[in-house]
Amino acid sequence: MGRNILHKAKTLAGVGWRRQALVAEACASMFAARMILLILPFPKVARRLGDFVAPADPRVAERAAATTPHEAATARTIGWAVRSAAPFMPFRSVCLQQAMAAQAMLRRRGIGSVMRFGASPNDKRAIEAHAWLDAAGVKVTGYPIPKEMGEIACFV
Repeated sequence: MGRNILHKAKTLAGVGWRRQALVAEACASMFAARMILLILPFPKVARRLGDFVAPADPRVAERAAATTPHEAATARTIGWAVRSAAPFMPFRSVCLQQAMAAQAMLRRRGIGSVMRFGASPNDKRAIEAHAWLDAAGVKVTGYPIPKEMGEIACFV
């Protein structure tokens, strides 16, 4: 484990200050998401995430669709930053926190996104839930999605 963290730290040191700043922003955004989820009941959190809609709602396809090459590149880079920062958080950064962090980072840059929620049966629990985020034609966080996962709702 120690070698893995050292390797990641060396890799981060070599990516340049812009990407380092993006990873720092991703850490702060995931920490904020964690605190929000700990403090607020989910109905209040949900109001901050956008409009709650069915996956077939036309706004879902519109928000997830490819936009400009610049927005797609930004979405890819934010996804990279969130995935890179997640292992270094002082808590287990789960899919919902990662999706919330990426959504907030995209929103600060004026880029719309779709936060998707799914569920699947699990032998150990009644259901297993998952959240993932799409923006500008890019799979930002939460991928790959387990094949048995069924999409049940979205925030746009």
